Amino acid sequence: MGRGRKKGGRGGGGRGKQAKSDEYRTDLIEKADMKNERFFAYYKAQNILSEDEWDDFLEALRTPLPTTFRVAGSRQIAKSLNETIKDVHVPSLSNVTFEDQKLPPPVQLPWYPEGLAWQFNVPKKVLRKSPEFKKFHSFLVFETEVGNISRQEAVSMLPPLFLEVEPHHTVMDMCAAPGSKTAQLLEALHAQDTLTSTSIPSGVLVANDSDYKRTHLLIHQSARLPSPAFMVTNLDASNYPSIRLPTASSANKKEQLLFDRILCDVPCSGDGTIRKNIGIWKHWQPNDGNGLHGLQLRILQRAMKLLKPDGRIVYSTCSINPVENEAVIAAALESNPEYHLVDVSSNLPELKRRPGMSLWRPTADKSVSSTYATYEAFVAADPQAAALTKLTPGHWPPSNINELNLERCMRIYPHLQDSGGFFVAVLERKPTEVKVAAQAREKKRTAENAEYFEPETKKPRIESEPENRDSRTPAPIDLTSDAGEIPASGEGGGGGSNASGNGSFKEMPYTFLSPRDPTLLSCISRLRLTPEFPSSNVLVRNPEGDVVRSMYLTNDLIKQIILANDFTKIRLNAAGTKVFTKQEGGKGVEAQYRILGEGLPVVLPYTDPQSIITGNMSVLRHLVMSHYPLCTSFEESFRPVLDSLDLGCHVFRFPPGELDGAALAHDLLVPIWKSGVSVSLMVDKKAKNALSLRVFGKEVPPSIRDQKLKADGGEVAPAGELIEHSDGGAEAEVEVEGEAMVLDDIAVSPEIERVVVQAL
Repeated sequence: MGRGRKKGGRGGGGRGKQAKSDEYRTDLIEKADMKNERFFAYYKAQNILSEDEWDDFLEALRTPLPTTFRVAGSRQIAKSLNETIKDVHVPSLSNVTFEDQKLPPPVQLPWYPEGLAWQFNVPKKVLRKSPEFKKFHSFLVFETEVGNISRQEAVSMLPPLFLEVEPHHTVMDMCAAPGSKTAQLLEALHAQDTLTSTSIPSGVLVANDSDYKRTHLLIHQSARLPSPAFMVTNLDASNYPSIRLPTASSANKKEQLLFDRILCDVPCSGDGTIRKNIGIWKHWQPNDGNGLHGLQLRILQRAMKLLKPDGRIVYSTCSINPVENEAVIAAALESNPEYHLVDVSSNLPELKRRPGMSLWRPTADKSVSSTYATYEAFVAADPQAAALTKLTPGHWPPSNINELNLERCMRIYPHLQDSGGFFVAVLERKPTEVKVAAQAREKKRTAENAEYFEPETKKPRIESEPENRDSRTPAPIDLTSDAGEIPASGEGGGGGSNASGNGSFKEMPYTFLSPRDPTLLSCISRLRLTPEFPSSNVLVRNPEGDVVRSMYLTNDLIKQIILANDFTKIRLNAAGTKVFTKQEGGKGVEAQYRILGEGLPVVLPYTDPQSIITGNMSVLRHLVMSHYPLCTSFEESFRPVLDSLDLGCHVFRFPPGELDGAALAHDLLVPIWKSGVSVSLMVDKKAKNALSLRVFGKEVPPSIRDQKLKADGGEVAPAGELIEHSDGGAEAEVEVEGEAMVLDDIAVSPEIERVVVQAL
């Protein structure tokens, strides 16, 4: 989906640089200046709304967008967390006044399932200065960091809901970054997760984006929801290659992987985000959408070739322009008659929406002095000018428009439920589709379609084709070829010898370890994992298969994908989830592997129950509130338990309980590290703070290191704010790998520091 300030390539073809000028700052445009006569003239000509609604529509566009978030729905903790919001935070915010004005508390979005999505509307200065809202903001920030809450615009939550993903589905998110919708899809894939452990779904989610830096943002976001069924690729969505799998009859024969569900949240002009990106008021013109139509169509048509019969595609944009919406759907249906639009008007009954349009009038005139009902009328008006534009017959309604059921598309307007503007269409492939015919179409790109497709672009406001691509954007791929051959030896996902023509792809390959690998066997033994642990699905990131630092775990399907495809051709950036990492010992102490905090839910079902140590609320409070506490500092009754533990990683279980007004409502399992004289809670600082706020109602006190940093004039993160740390985790508490900085309350790794993080 496009963005007002960050346009282009939403998986289709890269993005431009972050806007720096004041014209995009939301605090520098007065309400009276929020006008654009071209915008008004164009959308009145489209007749998107009745005259009676027009003023309400414009008033909504000029009003700041509320803050929305949702509670992660796949986790059992979601219901408990939602109750905390309803029973603790909402009452505390219900009678807050600021500068003599009463502020509204958060309210639930009426259409979101189980009431797990919320909205509140207060100025940013309130979040900084009001003690009540500042505490609530801290709660949101820390719970977001650990994946229990997703900061996401309301309309952005819709496409995954309509996709209806189940744990056994093969799923593709074609234009995935920055990853809020991807997180929703992961939650659906993990719908069978328990309170404390993560299931290993039989399906897979392939998240793709064409922008290399944004794929790393996507990887970071998905780390909050670790999944062995998740992989990230860095490809042009409109030319996505065929992924191959071994056939049931022979490992040396391959067949194409087709998907049950595909999300096409495509690059767009983003004028539906005008409430947030109000620089659009100054610059909007109709060619923004005209120039993206071809790219959007190519992405959707490529998705149609990758879908199984009886599968489902959701196409969405944050634009209200019919050229980017209904025109794309109509053109795609014309060229793929085995597809049809699905009537989902009864889904989410509380959602207010309008039907798709069947008539629209494109224009090539920036001033919108004239629009045309048909392509023929456009050409007849000025043949010479028409020949110079990129408008095609596909920009206009086709002659059989009434047969396409475009009214089944959904239009979301800002004034209906105080949201952004949005478009959603749900398509399904007919189950009677003949496989042979599908394979034939896969190998053929018709000259007619090629004639109407312009090259992908970096910016949606297109007036000329770009001269150069980003050097890290992959070249077009031959759609008739496999994504690679099964490696001749070993269990690597394609070797460096296959990387010709992909010199810009610098990621390391994934190599599966032998289940008999000595390091892996030692790790499994020390951590007391059961024989059922899927040791054949453990991999490392290097071509030699050496266990250097970290080990990852995938499900069976991702293993098949990695082994059957050249990782450079599918530009594989991430696969599975990291579960073990090396913990260096002190002088004279052997290094061991430990379970990562984010990997524990995946490993827990294979952990010997007899090895899990049971603690109580007092022990939990001491672990949370202290920094690498000494074993002798714990209550006397628990010291023998600690003294009996070997050096290394252990799993602690804390059952529900209460202590001095604090309450734990469900089982909590965490990894700890036992050293010679101390124990440490092995979760990163943000997760620890989120746990402390949720259970004990206060943040973790600063460590001695932080106090020293502050005394030396450094910066220490105050409540609800996350800052960059320069020391990479020298103390026993383990920091997130790499340094961190914050953009829009979301921590991102240094290599993607310049990537703009949007809420969508």
